[in-house]
Amino acid sequence: MNYNEALKYLFEQLPMFHRIGPAAYKNDLDNTINICRILGNPEQKFRSVHIAGTNGKGSVSHFLASIFQEAGYKTGLFTSPHLKDFRERIRINGKMIPKGEVIRFITRYRKELEIIQPSFFEWTWGLTSDYFSREKVDIAILETGMGGRLDSTNVVTPEVSVITNIGYDHMQFLGDTLSKIASEKAGIIKPGIAAVIGETHPETASVFIQKAKETESPVYFADANYHVLHHEFAGRMNPILRIWVENKADQTTRVFESPLTGLYQLKNIVTVLQSVEVLQSIGYRITDDQIKSGISRVLRNTYLKGRWQVIGRLPLTVADIGHNKDGIKEVLRQIEVMPHDQLRIVLGVVNDKDVDAMLSLLPLIAKYYFCKADIPRGLDVSILREKANKKGLAGNAYNTVCEALKAARNESGKNDLVVVTGSAFVVAEAI
Repeated sequence: MNYNEALKYLFEQLPMFHRIGPAAYKNDLDNTINICRILGNPEQKFRSVHIAGTNGKGSVSHFLASIFQEAGYKTGLFTSPHLKDFRERIRINGKMIPKGEVIRFITRYRKELEIIQPSFFEWTWGLTSDYFSREKVDIAILETGMGGRLDSTNVVTPEVSVITNIGYDHMQFLGDTLSKIASEKAGIIKPGIAAVIGETHPETASVFIQKAKETESPVYFADANYHVLHHEFAGRMNPILRIWVENKADQTTRVFESPLTGLYQLKNIVTVLQSVEVLQSIGYRITDDQIKSGISRVLRNTYLKGRWQVIGRLPLTVADIGHNKDGIKEVLRQIEVMPHDQLRIVLGVVNDKDVDAMLSLLPLIAKYYFCKADIPRGLDVSILREKANKKGLAGNAYNTVCEALKAARNESGKNDLVVVTGSAFVVAEAI
């Protein structure tokens, strides 16, 4: 088996939620537990930070991994989905897992694991935990795939559990209220292990407090302890977001510079700072300078993509993986502070999202370029255009993401703004 054959096996033979949706979803951890048993329970052989949340968990994961790298720790990072290369999901100190490791794992365990009939994500978690264990990482930053309680990663006992925020997404699996969704995310909180909650919300705070009581876990609400006093944008060719953050406990202020310039990173930075404070309190040696350098070097350390990422200039063209109601709100908030003439939005979505809720938020004054990512789960472009037209959003439909992006850029003046959004898969093709 060569690497291309290995990928074909993973993508075509295994049920993959990000491609086919609900048919790939497993509502228990039985497969994961059996996989871990076959592998010798590698998930018990490395320390970890476990991160869930509706939005922001990818950015928080990358920030934390970068900070640990700056502090000298051998750092594993597990995230999803990937944008261009499957191996983006599994990194150690920023380097993707070698192709040979993917081939070795599939070749070694294919027959044993096929008896269990695992999903793509379960296979991937098995590969990740086996790799991190054998490589003896000092710490692994683990992002949940979708929920929390039933996520394959939820077989670890982490150093700290982090929940970034709660919003409406994957409601067919997680529940139709914020409190129900919060209950699923809170499933990653383990007995006696501290929990960090990024955003305090009246509908969900009590859920986390109650879960923490049941597990006898300390709980920290990051936005109650850290406050962003001010922010500004600096630089033209290499823009940065400069942030002044106050620690409410001692009223000290620190300044951070982030190459991730989306305004939603203000919330994520607060979550990161609270998480690091908890980790420091249990013995991890991380200095203020390492926190600052970890934040400022996150792109070069971890290669995060798709978060208000500039992919072209003249016209300014950015891509953001906002893919639900709350994510689109953050994208629009960012657009408001960006000087531009005509706004042009390249838009594609997947078919199991609340598309109407997303479309209702989008501005009528924008010119739209509707498209569909090349995955079965993508919403047919004609259906998307019809739904959008009913909301008063005008634009043309295109056969591919690349055609839509090319048309948007060709029709733009140099001061226009082109935004690619709606789905991680649309962003992946645009990048």
